[in-house]
Amino acid sequence: MTINFINKVNNCLLQSIFLLFFITISTSCNQEQKAKAQVQKSPKKESKSENTRESNGEKYILFFGNSLIAGYGLEEDESFPSLIQQRIDSLEMNYKVVNAGLSGETTAGGKNRISWILKQPIDIFVLELGANDVLRGFDLKATESNLRSIIEEVQSKKPEAEIIILGMKAPQNLGDEYTSNFASIYTK
Repeated sequence: MTINFINKVNNCLLQSIFLLFFITISTSCNQEQKAKAQVQKSPKKESKSENTRESNGEKYILFFGNSLIAGYGLEEDESFPSLIQQRIDSLEMNYKVVNAGLSGETTAGGKNRISWILKQPIDIFVLELGANDVLRGFDLKATESNLRSIIEEVQSKKPEAEIIILGMKAPQNLGDEYTSNFASIYTK
């Protein structure tokens, strides 16, 4: 019974995420058309990788997070980003999913490695960090500040990228105030 319940929750979560991606993807298409019009008005010199990417039209979805994204304890093809890639492939969409999850990652660690991650092409950036901060009892103000820094760096270096933030909840045993304050980080 418990396994069936978990499978149902996972299926609902996957369906919700797929819906979110499709909304984001369709929004991105409109923005891409506007961007192409602007590029045609003022052409710029592109690198070889950008030219290749432009010619095949492939877009990149980067998942940036902790063990929940990395797929800790799972086979590589069972991680959440791999499941998203499989679904995208089944729909014959031209997206490549990049798994930049790191087990044990905190928001501070994510903040330290984000500039390296942003060296690759990104059209959709999925941010999933904060759970390890809670498990280690980190100050929530630092967690919020780190998440903001990550988002600001993505916006600065990849202004065309759509950003999706996967919110989290702290365990109830940490107290109502703590769990409420943690959850509010993601709504802010």
